[in-house]
Amino acid sequence: MSRPSPSRPSPSRREVLRWGAGAGGTAVLATLGIAVAAPASAVGPSGSDWMAALDGGLPLTRLTIPGTHDSWCTDPANGTEWSHTQNWGLPQQLEKGIRFFDIRLNGLQGTASELGVYHDRFYQYHRFQDVLNACRDHLRRFPGEVLVMRVRNERAGGQALGDEEFARRIGYYLDDPAMNYRSLFWTEPRWPRLGEARGRIVFVADFGNSWPVIQWSSGSNGFFRTQDTWQGVSTGQKSTLVEQWFDRAFYDQGAAEMYVNFTSYANGLWPKTQAGAILPRVFRYLDARKTERIHLGIVPMDFPDFDERIVGLLIGKNFL
Repeated sequence: MSRPSPSRPSPSRREVLRWGAGAGGTAVLATLGIAVAAPASAVGPSGSDWMAALDGGLPLTRLTIPGTHDSWCTDPANGTEWSHTQNWGLPQQLEKGIRFFDIRLNGLQGTASELGVYHDRFYQYHRFQDVLNACRDHLRRFPGEVLVMRVRNERAGGQALGDEEFARRIGYYLDDPAMNYRSLFWTEPRWPRLGEARGRIVFVADFGNSWPVIQWSSGSNGFFRTQDTWQGVSTGQKSTLVEQWFDRAFYDQGAAEMYVNFTSYANGLWPKTQAGAILPRVFRYLDARKTERIHLGIVPMDFPDFDERIVGLLIGKNFL
């Protein structure tokens, strides 16, 4: 992406965004290599099948993808409000247009090979096969969609597993005749183009392994550039970090890695409290820039139902 000429003073990123497409703003955005679309009442499809309208040649790294953090943790009875991160269950998230899922697993008590969805040590009363069946059902109905799933070894509580046993159990889901979900997944060690992975889940491994698949990073590696600060700063500072990571993606449109920007935050407060404070700033940021033709990567959230407009703005980025 082109940059402002060093021969004259460059406007700051904040100035450019404040100007937007107003007087002088369009020319500056063009100088930065950012296309500006005319405002429209509808910026593209949303909901259950929005990806189907996109060119199959697009790399996933050139999309903006709404996601959820601790994706199927919907009941405060399962670990108090501390482990309650979503109001929408997985099937509803799929219908609403969420396409990245953060699935955290421990061993399922009373079974030899199964895994259950956990937030830390708290079982959420969904098995891994429940997650996969919900995704498969949606993809069968809407085969033009692609899902991205971080599969994490939660390593917590009495059902914690070592990485070798965790990997064995993932293999059970992939290949054992009792499960046999391998065909549901994209399992290559690179980001696919949209058309290559339609109808499947892009598998992202967040556990010790030597498999040739996409490997998760909460920082940076060959696959990801991630902002996932979840404690240690104020809520306002976390909101600023989210905005700064959007800015970083703005200036790095050619990155081979996937940008990931978690809006979720803990730091000693319930997730719903933090989401109620952070999501309004996320909306204001995105709404002020809704005509910029750029991609922002994956944006995992707690409680996206608090403001569904955010999901619409993220999806809309793909149709400017």
